[in-house]
Amino acid sequence: MAETLRLLLVTPERTLLDEAVDEVSAPGTVGEFGVLPNHITFLSSLQAGRLAYKQGSQSTRLALSGGFAEVLNNVMTVLADNAEFADEIDLEAARTEAADYAATAQARQWAQARVDAAAER
Repeated sequence: MAETLRLLLVTPERTLLDEAVDEVSAPGTVGEFGVLPNHITFLSSLQAGRLAYKQGSQSTRLALSGGFAEVLNNVMTVLADNAEFADEIDLEAARTEAADYAATAQARQWAQARVDAAAER
């Protein structure tokens, strides 16, 4: 029985990670899921969120923008649209981007409400 599993994380630009790990948690589109060594074959789409993995007592986090994950024969392959290690992220820039996105989302909802109301006349 294997004591670790191989985590392979690939983006269109590069292979970001290829490591033996003890466990992984990932943001599936129907909820967060965990993977341990000897996990059953599994396929899931991923939503934007945090992927974390452990190697011994060390935990590492990454941000994912979405993609797919497959677990097969003790290898978890993640195909991500984009991914960044937590320690590579400019936190202040990310917070500014999140605030800008929230304002844009609110403006889009307001525009859609106006369209919906006007379309019913």
